[in-house]
This record gives sequence, C-alpha cells and structure tokens, in this order.
Amino acid sequence: MQVLQSKHEIEEDVKNEALLSVVADKYCRFILEAIMDMPKSTIEIASEKKIPLSTVYRRIQILHDAKLVRTSGTITDEGKRLFLYKSKIKGIKSKFESGKIEIELILN
Repeated sequence: MQVLQSKHEIEEDVKNEALLSVVADKYCRFILEAIMDMPKSTIEIASEKKIPLSTVYRRIQILHDAKLVRTSGTITDEGKRLFLYKSKIKGIKSKFESGKIEIELILN
C-alpha cells in the first residue's frame, strides 16, 4: 500500500532557525506528538504528557507563532471557551550541507 504525504520545503534561514529551535525543545516535541492524530485541549495535553499547564500554554504559543499548530474552538455547556490544538505536521526532516540548512515538513 502506498501512502501519499504532503511535503513542504522551507528555504528561508530565519524560518529554518525558528523551526530548529522549536524541535530542539523537548516540551514542544511532546506537545506535537500528543496532538498529531487528534485535537486536544491544553488540559488534556498537560495530563497526558505530565507537563505543567503553564508550560503547555507557553509552548503552544511558540508552536502557534511557528505556524505548526491549528487551533479550533468551541463553547462548553457552561458557556466557557474551549480551544483545541492539532499539529499541522507529521514530521520534520532536516539536512545540513555546505553551510546551509534545509528543512522539509511532512504535513499532517
């Protein structure tokens, strides 16, 4: 069985550096792993990955700024807003050659 995956190559140095710093952070990686298959709230992520809630909020903001997560929201029965986060990527491939960094995103 053949699987078709969308790929997107990043060529700008600034974006490459930002993406590398995101994937170098263990909490960002834990969060991306948690939200790869289905959207989850920050509370679900914190509980599942045993990460402090404040850390999840900070890292979600970093991932959002790097455009690596998709945010959706609903209103609960109690009238509170509930945001769910899902990873836009399945994987990242990077290559360093001749002083250049090449990054390829495997889209989710």
